[in-house]
Amino acid sequence: MKNFKITFFALLMFFSIANLSTSFSYQNDNSSIAIDSSNYFTNPIGKGADPWVIKDNGFYYVCQSGLNKAGENVITIKKSSSLIKMGKREEVWKAPKNQWNSTNVWAPELHHIGNHWYIYYAAGKSGPPYAFQRSGVLESVSDDAQGEYVDKGMLKTGTDENDFSGTYWAIDLTVSDIRGQLYAIWSGWENNQKSDKTKQYLYIAKMNSPTLISSERVKISEPSEGWEIGGPLNLNEGPQLLIHSKDVFIIYSARESWTPQYRLGQLRLKTNADPMKAESWIKSGPVFMGNPEVYGVGHASFTKSPDDKEWWIFYHSKIDKTPGWKRDLRLQQFYWDKAGNPIFGNPLPAGTKIKKPSGEI
Repeated sequence: MKNFKITFFALLMFFSIANLSTSFSYQNDNSSIAIDSSNYFTNPIGKGADPWVIKDNGFYYVCQSGLNKAGENVITIKKSSSLIKMGKREEVWKAPKNQWNSTNVWAPELHHIGNHWYIYYAAGKSGPPYAFQRSGVLESVSDDAQGEYVDKGMLKTGTDENDFSGTYWAIDLTVSDIRGQLYAIWSGWENNQKSDKTKQYLYIAKMNSPTLISSERVKISEPSEGWEIGGPLNLNEGPQLLIHSKDVFIIYSARESWTPQYRLGQLRLKTNADPMKAESWIKSGPVFMGNPEVYGVGHASFTKSPDDKEWWIFYHSKIDKTPGWKRDLRLQQFYWDKAGNPIFGNPLPAGTKIKKPSGEI
């Protein structure tokens, strides 16, 4: 009887330890966690490029452009209470025919300003070549992000009286309130050209309202650092505002989007400096770039976990090294250092187990 008790106790301890060991696994180079597989997710979480996510009133909205079943250029919005599982795709706008914005609808962004939602996007009247891209804005009829939108027209990203549009080539326009003033920031050309093989710079301008740029543009960044140049066409594009406490950053994409060398750079606004002056922005980088297993990471947006305790970067990555625009969507947590800079780390390979965002059900 004594031997039976000892054997039974030994077996009980063995299975307890075995069960405990399966509950612990090494997530990545950031931390060890004690949860089962239901508390993990893996990248990619979807297909596409230029991912935009905004968290509002407990929901995540993902805004994308693409083609519908009829082959028409459309903008869609997905709504979900989950950051890692996008909701049902709702078509909110279809490009008109034979207008300045009939085709090549790129990189839409959704912003909630006042009692309306606004979608900022780039489009052209024809192409390739993509020499006719300009930036436009849509305004929601109601406070429903997935409801009806009204086209408020082209935004004036500079003055060119000799161009059909009266303004300059512009893509990837984003908006943000900085110290009580609304600004537009975008990627554009110094002068309009017939060829799309043209350098791109980052510009900023003041806005009087979400649909009206009220000042002339100011160039705040151009490809100049060693990590920004060296390819077939040096670019600065995809600017996104990242505000943490009193610190203001522009995280942008550098190099060529169709190559594995696509990466992220950073501009940090000096304390109490004027955003409309180029010297007010401190450049550093690359702050996020590919590796032997992940290629061409870029055009990111940023949000927080469902419980607001964590920061996450939402970005796209090339599917392979072949030049082109086959990309997928990925999420990864990031952190802040003692100097107040975002630390994005290294992009994790597809299939890597990642702990779900804090508060994710």
